[in-house]
Amino acid sequence: MSLTLQDLEEIQQQYPDYRLELVKGNIIVMSPSGYESDEVAAAMVAQLHNWVRPRKIGRITASSAGFRLPNSDLRAPDASFVLAERLRRSPKSFAQLAPDLTVEVKSPSDNLEDIRAKIQEFLALGTKVGILLNPDERIVEVYNFGQDAIILHDGDVLTVPELLPGWEVPVVDLWPLEFD
Repeated sequence: MSLTLQDLEEIQQQYPDYRLELVKGNIIVMSPSGYESDEVAAAMVAQLHNWVRPRKIGRITASSAGFRLPNSDLRAPDASFVLAERLRRSPKSFAQLAPDLTVEVKSPSDNLEDIRAKIQEFLALGTKVGILLNPDERIVEVYNFGQDAIILHDGDVLTVPELLPGWEVPVVDLWPLEFD
């Protein structure tokens, strides 16, 4: 039985504390992320928001924002960016498009290949850049449609010139601080 967005919305009303996605007619329950991975996601959202908002070039969202994709799936990346000209006003419900930038953060329960596949699905549906943050290995993977991933480590600088010209974040600034 293939479920619809209406089915998902009804289930979401019954279980408001759960994050749900609709993928190929199946509802996926997203488990809470680990503390470290959520801190990494928050750092990325903050870095993006602090650069994008003053320039008024688009919208930044965190993991609760759903995107109704062109293939009818409903997905929610850990962080996302949509250019202002593509989304002039924030919708009350789900955005009816693929974000221009999607960011996924590996949490302890995630499988890397599943996350990479999710990013590739976004790219195939119109997302321009996908980023995978892996705090376990302190590695950033940057994906563009049809190209090999660019792998960044501590000491490197993350940029997305095709969407955010001038934005630069040292990779090391994405990881949680350690207080010794």
